[in-house]
Amino acid sequence: MKLFHDLHRVYEIHIVHVGKEQAFWLLVSFLITFITIRIITHAIRAGRGPFRNVSVRGKHIHHLVPGIVLVLLSGYFAAALHLRLTRTLDAVAFGIGAALTLDEFALWLNLKDVYWEKQGRDSVDAVIIAAILASLVVLGPDFWLAIGRTIIQVL
Repeated sequence: MKLFHDLHRVYEIHIVHVGKEQAFWLLVSFLITFITIRIITHAIRAGRGPFRNVSVRGKHIHHLVPGIVLVLLSGYFAAALHLRLTRTLDAVAFGIGAALTLDEFALWLNLKDVYWEKQGRDSVDAVIIAAILASLVVLGPDFWLAIGRTIIQVL
């Protein structure tokens, strides 16, 4: 319980009070979406679980399509609306859209479906680079140092 209380305090000090709440939730939604979509795509490929490829009239719809739609809509709403709650929801939508889109970055580069081929690794690399930059630049090293100190104190 103390760990959660201390982590919440770190969140308040290093995220909320310095105005990085939307950046934090954008990053969290980005990472959760990327991990989730990778699990789902592997399950689809293995024929496990309830998920299947989405097709319209026999044409496969890649998950970058809803990702692009979310990025475009969240960009519009970010420019048009200025409520705190709306900004946070918009940041989450952008993070989800960015993850869905960057997960198929190799498709952008090759203009063909190479998700399961060697070139598909470019998508994973793009996501890793984006996540590292967002984690370091947007959240800052002080946040990660405070998280580390908090966890070490509890342990």
